Amino acid sequence: LSPGAKMGCFTFIKVMMILFNLAIFLSGGTLLGVGIWVTVDDQSFLDIFGGLSSSVLQVVYVSYFLIAIGAILLVIGFLGCYGAQKDSKCLLMMFFSVVLIIFIAEIAAAVVALVYTGLAETLLTAVVTPLLRDKYGPDEKFTHVWNVTMKEVKCCGLNNYTDFTNSTWYEEHKTYPEPCCEDIQPCNATLAATSHVPGCFNQILQEIKTNAGVVGGVAAGIAALEIAAMAVSMYLYCQLDQK
Repeated sequence: LSPGAKMGCFTFIKVMMILFNLAIFLSGGTLLGVGIWVTVDDQSFLDIFGGLSSSVLQVVYVSYFLIAIGAILLVIGFLGCYGAQKDSKCLLMMFFSVVLIIFIAEIAAAVVALVYTGLAETLLTAVVTPLLRDKYGPDEKFTHVWNVTMKEVKCCGLNNYTDFTNSTWYEEHKTYPEPCCEDIQPCNATLAATSHVPGCFNQILQEIKTNAGVVGGVAAGIAALEIAAMAVSMYLYCQLDQK
């Protein structure tokens, strides 16, 4: 390519890099803002959006998730946009490094999820089961999240109904949560055992396997975008290195 063509290609890629990362930056700012709003005034947020997507908004701790994702997108967007606009090799390398770290973390998480599902279940059991026994009932928000999860996913506890045995809830009510008996009352140990309601971990895992194509497609799309972003940032870095 002639010097003019190379310069035109460099300028075009630089502008696309700026616009792409500006969109990421604005998206991150929006998510961060919504996350802070949910943290400060979660009731108003749920009043507006809760009825539209109760199975999503109430099953996860939306605010913390949005704040984390928003902050990451803000950092990535700023580094990519400002680095390209200012022709900063340092910022472009930082952008490349951050995206590479996220990419490696995603690959590692996928490998762990595929290969060490049993280990993940063991670790989750060690962490979540004590929380279920202590906080289900006394903690209103925690209880609400689990109630919605169990009703929507049609599951009971993390592994099964025994996660609630000797729990604060069971000691107070002498019954298991209604979803453990397919909403039949009173949900005693005999009925819970014969109902065979699966644990939420296995049920969610089964849902993921059922929709493996969609999950894989989304993951592949995200990975492709990350690889493209790294390639573009490295191209700009190398071009600046030659100047």
